[in-house]
Amino acid sequence: MAWDYERDVLIDVIRKAGLEALRFVVDGFETIQKPDLSPVTSADLAVNQVLQSRLTSVFPQDGWLSEESPDGLDRLQKRRVWVVDPIDGTKAFISGEPEFCISVALVELGQPVVAGIFNPSTDELFTATRGAGLRLNGKSVTPQDTCEDRKPIVALSPWERKIGRFRSLEMSTESHPIRSIAWALALTASGRIHAAATLEPENEWDVAAGALLIAEAGGTISDGRGQDLTFNRREPRYSGIIATSPSCPDALKLLTRTVDDES
Repeated sequence: MAWDYERDVLIDVIRKAGLEALRFVVDGFETIQKPDLSPVTSADLAVNQVLQSRLTSVFPQDGWLSEESPDGLDRLQKRRVWVVDPIDGTKAFISGEPEFCISVALVELGQPVVAGIFNPSTDELFTATRGAGLRLNGKSVTPQDTCEDRKPIVALSPWERKIGRFRSLEMSTESHPIRSIAWALALTASGRIHAAATLEPENEWDVAAGALLIAEAGGTISDGRGQDLTFNRREPRYSGIIATSPSCPDALKLLTRTVDDES
């Protein structure tokens, strides 16, 4: 089947990268501040090296876009590009919360065709290949309906919730904090939560893998303005992300598209 080899290589290297991340959890790591004041750790850089070394060696003709690598715009001329966030949820990693993950997608002609999101703390690897459905640790996933007798669960940024940006959701939903947007998208794809919403800027490496997981599960994903996502653009950034699981109630789908933007 198309992309099976790429998927198998990805599964192997993303698990090795996860072991590297956990090694730093045990041995300790250094943290520095980027120019944009966001933190980066020695673990982020080491995981990036594991992924880049392997994937660019096996697939030398493909382009590369990673949060922790200089952006070479030659990728714009490539048919295929690996889009990578070595550790999404660095703040959660630093504070020892099991909400960080490794997010990797292979993008072909602007759309993700292979994806993996791995949470090494919980040993959960969500993967998808275009047209082949969603898998968790190699087994097919049927998204669960988490509603039953409780309110739908929506992943929201604690800061956005604090300023009242999602006031219209608060009475009818339960809130799950976004510590890693990639992990929130994986949870949404699996149906563990019903939606993830933010109007803050997000990067391609934050959402490329999650976008394919969502699509293969039968959910929906768009930018904060409701526009479809395309990848490997010159400016790899979106004005927010709104995603829903296949089990998301219709009323909640409507609410996530009419949020209160009071920023």
